[in-house]
Amino acid sequence: MERDAARADDSGRRLRAPVSATDLAGGPIPGHVACVMDGNGRWAARRGLPRTEGHAAGEAALLDAVEGALELGIPWITMYAFSTENWRRPADEVRYLMGFNESLLMRRRDELHEKGVRIRFAGRRDWRVPKRVLRRMDESIDLTARNRRCTLTMAFNYGGRAEIVDAVRHLVDEGIGADKVTEKAIRSRLYFPDQPDPDLVIRTSGEHRISNFLLWQLAYSELVFDEVLWPDFRRTHLFEAVRHFQQRQRRFGGVQ
Repeated sequence: MERDAARADDSGRRLRAPVSATDLAGGPIPGHVACVMDGNGRWAARRGLPRTEGHAAGEAALLDAVEGALELGIPWITMYAFSTENWRRPADEVRYLMGFNESLLMRRRDELHEKGVRIRFAGRRDWRVPKRVLRRMDESIDLTARNRRCTLTMAFNYGGRAEIVDAVRHLVDEGIGADKVTEKAIRSRLYFPDQPDPDLVIRTSGEHRISNFLLWQLAYSELVFDEVLWPDFRRTHLFEAVRHFQQRQRRFGGVQ
């Protein structure tokens, strides 16, 4: 898999010699990496294939990225799998994505479980998500619940604004007074309050947008935008992003 990064990515950009996990030893390793997995449709279009083929090809990228995170000892990973805005896509593509995510869980959850990966899902469980998909999600959650080597959160039917709205709704439902509404109060009502904010966010395909992803949590995240299309993403791209992370100074609004 690493040979792709050693030569060139799908955009034709020549890459430097691939970064290895050993190259990153001694530097800070992000505790939480989040990825916007973008470019599946363009990857397929360049090959004259249906968009759905790009989504299918992205499975290998997802698994290799997780393997890379395990190799580096990254304890938290979040992947943007399906956004609240993705329902606007053509109906046949949405149907495919629902079925693909269901089959992905059935194919891969045992493998991830054996590697010590805990699987969780962030997003709304509303009427639009098929019940059979929700069942597979719950089965994966239950199977891997005790794993702690790494937590893989799939942002599915997820929107950053929706998460903040849902947190505020909880405050209102609980009768919290306006003078008690603090950052801590909102954070404690996000989907996963125990999850640390991402240290590093990677977006593929050359787009420079957040796209409604983890809006509350990204306040001080380091952002890396990679030209590679998601199906061509491999752990060496993750390692390269971590190298960029290691070269940055994080001041969190202060002065060193």
